[in-house]
Amino acid sequence: MSATDPGSAAADGLPLGQLTAWFADCFGGTADCAWWAPGRANLIGEHTDYNDGLVLPFALDRGTLAVAARREDGMLVVRSRQASGPTLSIRIDDLRPGAVTGWAAYPAGVAWALREAGHRLTGASLAIDSDLPQGAGLASSAALECAVALAMSWVHGLVIPRPELAELARRAESDFVGMPCGIMDQYASLLCEAGCALLLDCRTGVGTQVPLDLAGACLMIIDTQVRHVLADGAYAARRQECMEAARALGVASLRDVADALAGTGLAGTGLAGAGLAGAGLAGAGLACTRLIDPALRRRARHVITESRRVEDCAAALRAGDVAAVGALLTESHRSLRDDFEVSWPAADAAVASAVAAGALGARMMGGGFGGSVIALVPQVDVPQVRAAVGKQFASRGWPLPQFSDAAPGGGARRMD
Repeated sequence: MSATDPGSAAADGLPLGQLTAWFADCFGGTADCAWWAPGRANLIGEHTDYNDGLVLPFALDRGTLAVAARREDGMLVVRSRQASGPTLSIRIDDLRPGAVTGWAAYPAGVAWALREAGHRLTGASLAIDSDLPQGAGLASSAALECAVALAMSWVHGLVIPRPELAELARRAESDFVGMPCGIMDQYASLLCEAGCALLLDCRTGVGTQVPLDLAGACLMIIDTQVRHVLADGAYAARRQECMEAARALGVASLRDVADALAGTGLAGTGLAGAGLAGAGLAGAGLACTRLIDPALRRRARHVITESRRVEDCAAALRAGDVAAVGALLTESHRSLRDDFEVSWPAADAAVASAVAAGALGARMMGGGFGGSVIALVPQVDVPQVRAAVGKQFASRGWPLPQFSDAAPGGGARRMD
């Protein structure tokens, strides 16, 4: 693996002409294709994806752009306009988990996953640009993986269905990078439609588009400026706890518990109040008393109740009940804060101040331990919500949050 300095030119709205010109400067030739993949916001359904559950993400209008040209020397060479470190330059046949670190591990992981799936790759040169902030909970890594996967497929003449490509991109992150993520982010980036959220069953891979018609309200992303690094072990620890809880309950995943409770009509708000050791879980025929560890009870309770909230939120959207959607968001945040314990002080403050200032609901978004909050806000209340959250942060001496609208956009697409 060799390295040169690519510079640190910043993206500005991802102008395609600038990136293709930079590609020519970097590689001395013309790119064969350009692919763009969006980040995502998750309306509701956090930490349910790797538990085989339901999620409800939508694509953003920000993302990652990859321009690429085929090579015949077996080399993968990738440069990023955001990276001040070394350029990735490595033989595709030499790719192994652990062989590449940092940002470059994500595109390298995609090439590795394609190769491991039996696809013949002769090499590629790629230039990358992005307007997604890293560590903000907006799936910047999945956007990078999906843009590179589409570009690599195109230059090698591979026709891979998008669900299969999403699985390969997930494998790049999980098995190559070492962050054991679920499938939500990659599916959202590749399969979402404009104006809709994707109700995705992470066990079956079946997705249904749910229109996001919010009747005078809008979705606001509040970037708390607290950055997370999910590969640092905390995320993996939560996933391990969920696996331990499922084993103790005698099921393959916590999704099975949620389904059993739904089948008995016992999965409503009473379960959240009673806890897993109550009669609700026993009524579903599961050995709830085996969850002696209180931490495991809390983790499982979040996943089970969150699965129900996803279904209820999709139903509320279809019924046009925007107030109910907001209430579910706030319930989700409380569960993530108290039961799953992945929230952070700035997220808690943003949720509380947004709701007090008129938001219909809000919650932390993403894996946790840093990142962004999503809030459902009546259009007329947007200025006062922003002011209230900003005032709360200033009073605590925190960096001011960044606000952006979250209009649901379309999935990944070719740009040239």
